[in-house]
Amino acid sequence: MPSLQKTSAPQDRPPGRPQTVIPTHRDKVAAAGSELIGGPYGRRARTGTGQLTPVRVIALVAIGMFALGMVQKLPCYNWAWFRGTTSQYTHACYSDIPHLFTGRGFAEGLVPYFDRLNGDIPFLEYPVLTGLFMEVAAWLTPGGGDTMQREQAYWLANAGLLMVCAAVLAVCVARTHRLRPWDGLLVALAPSVALTATINWDILAVALTAAAVLMWSRGRPLAFGLLLGLATAAKFYPILLLCPLLLLCWRAGKWREYATAVLAAAGAWLVVNLPVMLLAPEGWKQFYLFSRDRNVDFGSIWLLISQRTGEPITPGRANLYALLLMLVAVTALAYLAFTAPRRPRFVQLAFLIVAAFVLTNKVYSPQYVLWLVPLAALARPRWRDFLIWQACEVMYFVGVWMYLAFTTSGNKQGLPVDGYQFVIVLHLLGTLYLCVMVVRDILKPEKDPVRQDGSDDPSGGVLDGAEDVFVAGRAARPARHAAPVAEDGRLLVQWGTPGS
Repeated sequence: MPSLQKTSAPQDRPPGRPQTVIPTHRDKVAAAGSELIGGPYGRRARTGTGQLTPVRVIALVAIGMFALGMVQKLPCYNWAWFRGTTSQYTHACYSDIPHLFTGRGFAEGLVPYFDRLNGDIPFLEYPVLTGLFMEVAAWLTPGGGDTMQREQAYWLANAGLLMVCAAVLAVCVARTHRLRPWDGLLVALAPSVALTATINWDILAVALTAAAVLMWSRGRPLAFGLLLGLATAAKFYPILLLCPLLLLCWRAGKWREYATAVLAAAGAWLVVNLPVMLLAPEGWKQFYLFSRDRNVDFGSIWLLISQRTGEPITPGRANLYALLLMLVAVTALAYLAFTAPRRPRFVQLAFLIVAAFVLTNKVYSPQYVLWLVPLAALARPRWRDFLIWQACEVMYFVGVWMYLAFTTSGNKQGLPVDGYQFVIVLHLLGTLYLCVMVVRDILKPEKDPVRQDGSDDPSGGVLDGAEDVFVAGRAARPARHAAPVAEDGRLLVQWGTPGS
């Protein structure tokens, strides 16, 4: 029978105010990188004082990086979106936003979901909250000028709104772990965020999801559920976070909090979707029909298999294979959640479930990396591992546009099929590498950067320090906790192998 155990941090912490974790003191890569701005943070420096607090610095950096991403899109903004197809790929500055302004009826004043479109897709194929976001940007777009000018203005209006989402995202990550605000720099400085934030509208759902995780870390399941419901109304993937949360609340016996979160999420989702469901059911269904019937597409493992074997994979088969693999992933996640020596941190399992979805999905658009960035920064805040993964994603970002340039240009300039298959594999391996590191941290908590000061689950909210009521396997042994400070003042952790 599983035994009861307590996963809280030790109670014999050193007296005094907890110290903010400075990455340049603990992370060699962060320390080396800091030489660009004057070197590591001084050990006698006072954190969180003055006007430039960590959160404010991170917000400013996030806005600055977003602006650089807009600059990267300038060749397309000036001409490439409007003068041929290939140029927007060779400059790696493609965006759906200007094209869908006219392609989905916003330029003509059509109402999303209610007015039928002229083309292959009868209604807008985005979730309702994203459709509302697109419509608000259309309201902010001036009506004068030719089509090119209006598309430029529509992209700028969207970029301004998405910049706010990027700042909110970075701030939420910075505030989730109270003693580790500088981990938000991983998000603020992530090159993939700058490159992909204005390709589509995904960062809206990502920011709402990050805000939901922040609320859960503060022990507010109602607010968490409301924000997660809104995030799911903007994109499908946030609902996946309820799966690892179920497993962790099961292990800790936090059923009331979990039920509150689920009911709040369902309520928020219904508030957004129900009016459109009732008044425009055909338009509302378009997102789900499009997702179900969409062919195997760019970046997915199924496209790689199809190209290598020469055998096409139908949407129905790809959906079935992806569902089966996700069931396997959920089963493995449950085993990990119940048998780990210490209860896994919430964001660790959240990252793994979203990564599994990304790896098994039948399409991987370049902006989907945004789904993982905040969870990766919270689950594995090590600059080396984060940058390895980001390098793989940047290579994929460049590769997919060069491949499209190759397939659309008459002179075959760009990346041929074999090269594109290589960057797909690179993306898959980079994501798997980060997954392996997170799983290692779960199985050997002494390796977890967040837990090396004796913390349990800073993002866990009601789970942080809670007793286990259901465990299995190795987790049924007596719990081993962190000893935060050794006699000589060094940080010391004694999980897993004694003396490690």
